[in-house]
Amino acid sequence: MGQESESPQAVNEGKGKGPDATKDEEPVENGSKEDGKKDDGKKEDGKKDANEEELSEEDQQLKNELEVMVERLTESDSSVYKTVLEAMKTSIKTSTSSMTAVPKPLKFLRPHYKTLTRLYEDWPADDNKTSLADVLSVIGMTFSDEDKQDTLKYRLLAPTSDIESWGHEYVRHLALELGEVYAHRISTGDAPTVDLINLAMVLVPLFIKSNAEADAVDLMSELEIIHKIPAFIDENTYARICLYMVSMVNLLPYPDNENFLRTAHDIYMDYGQIAQAIILAIRLHDSELIRFDFSKVEDAALRKQLAFLIARQRIVVDAPEDDEERQVTLDCLSNLKLPDHFKSLGKELNILDPKTTEDIYKSHLESSRVAGMTNLDSARHNLAAAFVNAFVNAGFASDKMMLHEDDRETWVWKTKAEGMMSTTASVGTLLLWDIESGLDKIDKYTYSHDPEVMAGAMLAIGIMNSGVRIDSDPALSLLGDSEKLHNSNPLIRIGSIMGLGLSYAGSNKEDVLELLLPIVIDSSLDMQISAMAALSCGLTFVGSSNPEVTEAIVTTLMDDDRKNQLTDKWARFLALGLGLLFFGRQEEVDVILETLKAVDHPMAKPTAVLAEICAWAGTGAVLKIQELLHICNEHQEESDDRKGDELLQAYAVIGIALVAMGEDVGQEMVLRQFGHLMHYGEANIRKAVPLAMGLISPSNPQMKVYDTLSRYSHDTDPEVAINAIFAMGMLGAGTNNARLAQLLRQLASYYHRDQDALFMVRIAQGLLHMGKGTLSINPFHTDRQVLSQVATAGLLATLIALIEPKEFITGDHHYLLYYLVTAMHPRFLVTLDEKLKPLKVNVRVGQAVDVVGQAGRPKTITGWQTQSTPVLLGYGERAELEDEEYISLNGTLEGLVILRKNPEWKDGQ
Repeated sequence: MGQESESPQAVNEGKGKGPDATKDEEPVENGSKEDGKKDDGKKEDGKKDANEEELSEEDQQLKNELEVMVERLTESDSSVYKTVLEAMKTSIKTSTSSMTAVPKPLKFLRPHYKTLTRLYEDWPADDNKTSLADVLSVIGMTFSDEDKQDTLKYRLLAPTSDIESWGHEYVRHLALELGEVYAHRISTGDAPTVDLINLAMVLVPLFIKSNAEADAVDLMSELEIIHKIPAFIDENTYARICLYMVSMVNLLPYPDNENFLRTAHDIYMDYGQIAQAIILAIRLHDSELIRFDFSKVEDAALRKQLAFLIARQRIVVDAPEDDEERQVTLDCLSNLKLPDHFKSLGKELNILDPKTTEDIYKSHLESSRVAGMTNLDSARHNLAAAFVNAFVNAGFASDKMMLHEDDRETWVWKTKAEGMMSTTASVGTLLLWDIESGLDKIDKYTYSHDPEVMAGAMLAIGIMNSGVRIDSDPALSLLGDSEKLHNSNPLIRIGSIMGLGLSYAGSNKEDVLELLLPIVIDSSLDMQISAMAALSCGLTFVGSSNPEVTEAIVTTLMDDDRKNQLTDKWARFLALGLGLLFFGRQEEVDVILETLKAVDHPMAKPTAVLAEICAWAGTGAVLKIQELLHICNEHQEESDDRKGDELLQAYAVIGIALVAMGEDVGQEMVLRQFGHLMHYGEANIRKAVPLAMGLISPSNPQMKVYDTLSRYSHDTDPEVAINAIFAMGMLGAGTNNARLAQLLRQLASYYHRDQDALFMVRIAQGLLHMGKGTLSINPFHTDRQVLSQVATAGLLATLIALIEPKEFITGDHHYLLYYLVTAMHPRFLVTLDEKLKPLKVNVRVGQAVDVVGQAGRPKTITGWQTQSTPVLLGYGERAELEDEEYISLNGTLEGLVILRKNPEWKDGQ
């Protein structure tokens, strides 16, 4: 834009303008430096003399002409002013400069700047005065290093119609000063900002016209007028602008982050990109907006595609009454076809045959000295085998241990007490999502005379229903049955309560509230039962800030009858239930934090931290991370409320990972902080660090992280070692990573005499091969744009239990590991036609490339390979269609994607 000679601010960011300019100028620069060195005493004079001596004939002539112009402007004959000013402007605009130098006319006019500003003050208000302001605004750029904002000062006094002719660098410099002055005026509050906003409205279209969309968005962001950007964009620019706006969200404070998402959402809706718009509505946690967007869709195939997106986030939305294919849409919204697609993936990859635990342990590769000892047929070993079998064959509905015809039910009797409960519950994991055929297989366990087996059956029903909805609601009738929910045996009650939480996670189902709220408030009950009911309520209403549940949990915390129970180890789940209600709600949690200040109990502070970290989960908010680091730095004195303080710091460590997990740069920095905490932290902090490292990178085995965890797995503190082993399992969950598998086999040999550590090694091995390498527990999906609240809640529940592993997971409450089920999801790409029949197409799968703000049409993936769908996608991988025969109805190729035949495609293209 403008003329080629457009770069008055070339001293900062100018562009080269041809060989002649460089030739002319460099002797001047060099000469002045040489002279300055020769005559130390008169450095300034030396420079001045050199300039005068070394100027070429052409430059000297230009200098003389400009000086004459300035002189003419100081004369009293005002009739020549207009001509002189026009000549001065033309001289500046047509100048050329090298990359490192100020354009010549600006260089020669700089010494006369004060003279020209005095003239401006003296002249009467007319066209000449505004024309002079125009020139002063451009010369003012050379004084930007003196913190003067004269470019903006004089631009506000000159007409705005002429800005474009001064070139792109001038416009950028003006935008820079606009941001500075606006911030100053807002902080002092002593001047209006209307004039600045009006000027910004002139600059924005200039930026967009010259493909500098990022500059336009940055300027509107600084002036807090991002909501006005839709007026400046068209179908050619909206995609780049929205991409940049959405990528900024993690770096913005509240509420700017939400304003950006809403504005981008509205732009996508205006241009018919409803799939992208729904994704942003999901990120805003705005269920009304999601329902509104969904109801606006008239295209049947697109409606099904959006239903898949909504179902992936576990949001409950009803299909419109007038939908001709209402039942099909409901099936898509309910994830009912998920098991079919998952099994067809298994068939395609040829992994339908069940795997045994020995296939996973590979005992023959463990050191021969201890190979036999790690596989002793003890109840503990059999329990570990049940978990491994459940994780490895999850979702395939076939194994050689629990569902096998020959030795049915026998494995349950090879374990003891609570172990029988976890072993029975593992059937639910094997039958994951498959309600139609799964209920029959679990049914017989519900009639068992053993309370542990019956409790396991209740939990199995909950696990199997996780993330899937069906009209008949079998989970509610089976688990909500008062005979089970109010059974005299606490294990059966726990199984039913936990099952309800897993079944209806994220559903906001009022019926669950009616069943569980009385259990939360009943002060005559054990803390374990009330706390688990609170956690199930938190899971069901995650991120909804439901007032009834909030009130019930806060009342329980303030109840005098419960004061003694709050130090119980189970009370942490009561606190977590409260935190999950405010998941992702950011500043909305402040009301609860104020309320908790009134609770006079050592557990109030840890509860507040837990609520706060849930509210800011995945936002990358730097200030929150700093606050949490401060908590970790405080030295805890020996005192009565030591327990509360220990939990406070452990929550803070996990919170650092939870807040940072959404943002790549934050993750890098936080991993370094974990190293410091491990060196200098006390025992309670050191136990939590490996868990936080697992949380920041689930199903994403980065070598630098698992090598560190491998060191921690040999720590002298057994609980640190156990947690590090579990974190290794989290890191590799569902990836079959060979290096991690080798490290875990070595740990199995190393810990062959330590029952607890060996148990955890087996769990980690099961996680690593989860779903035979087809599942992921990473809570981010849809090209890592969306954080699943339900998945994160499940991970968090497991980690909160592991803060004291010997009290829960390696003790008697290993069934808490099943909270991981909420995060388990196939990491596949399945392409379907408009009738939802599988459609084979070729796609390129490679590492995703960040193309935000890049010019032109850059490649979005690198190092790709062409594969035929369905395909598995690893962490950080992205897929794109090989050709244009089909058009994707989804913004990203991930999960279940509907393709439409491209009407413009001709066979043989």
